[in-house]
Amino acid sequence: MAGATPAGAGYGAAAAAGRPLNYGFAASWALARMNVLAGVRLDGSVRPLFANLSDPRWQRAASAAETGRVLGMLEADVAAGALGIGILAGYAPGAAPGEYLRVAALAAASGVPAFTHARDLVEFTPDGPVDGAEEIVRAAGETGARMHYCHVNSTTLRHADRVLGLVERAQRAGAQVSTEAYPYGAGMTGIGAAFLAPERLAERGLTPQSLIYAPTGEEVASAARLSELRATDPGGLAIIRLLDEDDPEDQAVLLRYLTFPGSVIASDAMPLTWIGTAPEPASWPLPPAAFTHPRTAGTYARSIRTLSRDGGLPLSQMLAKCSLYPAVLLQDRVPAMRRKGRVNQGSDADIVVFDPQTITDQATYSHSTRPSSGIRHVLVNGTFVVRDGQLDTHARPGRPVRA
Repeated sequence: MAGATPAGAGYGAAAAAGRPLNYGFAASWALARMNVLAGVRLDGSVRPLFANLSDPRWQRAASAAETGRVLGMLEADVAAGALGIGILAGYAPGAAPGEYLRVAALAAASGVPAFTHARDLVEFTPDGPVDGAEEIVRAAGETGARMHYCHVNSTTLRHADRVLGLVERAQRAGAQVSTEAYPYGAGMTGIGAAFLAPERLAERGLTPQSLIYAPTGEEVASAARLSELRATDPGGLAIIRLLDEDDPEDQAVLLRYLTFPGSVIASDAMPLTWIGTAPEPASWPLPPAAFTHPRTAGTYARSIRTLSRDGGLPLSQMLAKCSLYPAVLLQDRVPAMRRKGRVNQGSDADIVVFDPQTITDQATYSHSTRPSSGIRHVLVNGTFVVRDGQLDTHARPGRPVRA
């Protein structure tokens, strides 16, 4: 969703480092905007994104000429094999709806999906330029683009019935709109995000104490402390307590997103924050000083456990949400995805072997990097990355996946 721009540089860096898993990148609308509107230098990584997250220069409305330059950068990334276009609409509240439609039109013309972190819902910002859910659905209908609504749970919160009903009606009308969710009540992003400004927290029923600042593990004590962190470390990651996982009503809302027909399970995995000195890259298991959102380690095991226990979904449908549906979402643009998400002759040997009776997540908000249990083997392109429950820290069989 955030993407990488220039996409070619992102692929090159990943290939040079080696990856245990297959990898691919979308073109990044946010990074292209940062470059054009704020002069930010790009290197193909996500670092410039977090470093400049709170800079108001890239969040404003763009001129026609600036929008054209942004579109040109995205078009170049698509030509370089980017898997789609990632659009952080919710992070740039000043961007005009017309620009979003032009990006969607580019996605449609290029045959790539567009992955959107939605703009605010009208329930959160009644005076906003457009409702975030309506914007995605309208773009799909008007341009014919395949629009993917990213982590709909954490941008929609308790308004599931309205938003999922809107998506369902659009799908019935023939629009290409898909959704994804992760099975946690809390989100995570850079503390400098526009919607985490102290004066805007109340829109979502939040307070500064709803945030946990990852570099120190502190619960943010006050609006003044939040302003200080946003000024000194805008890209510092923060847990955002949105839905209460211990509340049956909030848990039912999460389940509604996860069981929505055709929805994808996606982790929205986040980088590690080291509270202290980072160890050698191949250290395993990760020490307690490594901090992230538990969804980074536990999303799929937690989803399988949750959906089988509370959602009543058969195993085949749960696995489709984790593997087949994401492959189908991409396969028209990315031929390699026609060989993934399936187990049959000619498919890639990307296989997870697990016990459906014992698989479960172990990561928590206080111990966020614990690996899931019940997983016996993981093979990537036919090579063991995990064998008999043990990670091979030297295995690097991951290959680039390009359009």
